[in-house]
Amino acid sequence: MRHLIRPAALVATYFDTLQPVQEPTARAVSRTIMAAVPELEQAVKWGNLTFQLAGRNVLALVMHKGHAHLQVFNGVLLTERFPQLEGAGKGLRHVKLRYSMPLDIELVEDLALAAVAAGLVRED
Repeated sequence: MRHLIRPAALVATYFDTLQPVQEPTARAVSRTIMAAVPELEQAVKWGNLTFQLAGRNVLALVMHKGHAHLQVFNGVLLTERFPQLEGAGKGLRHVKLRYSMPLDIELVEDLALAAVAAGLVRED
């Protein structure tokens, strides 16, 4: 099995490469998730910031032009509790975070905690 190298410099570089409008949202999401679930590890995977537990994907932050997606792996299992989750695939769901809007810190915390508590992780 291939292991992802997670040096802090790689994660720092990820933030440095973001557009000025994207960076505050990305940093706020990262801080919020890591404060809520400190045992998660951050890594850059597929060009996105991912949050992993024991090497398994839990969440990912995907930046777009006018918004970011906070993706929840196998988030389909959380849609009743979190109606804000969007998506139509087999398992992945996301919540849209607009750069022009204040971050819903409580939602991000709750999603991170729920994803970890429910064991919503998978190997990729």
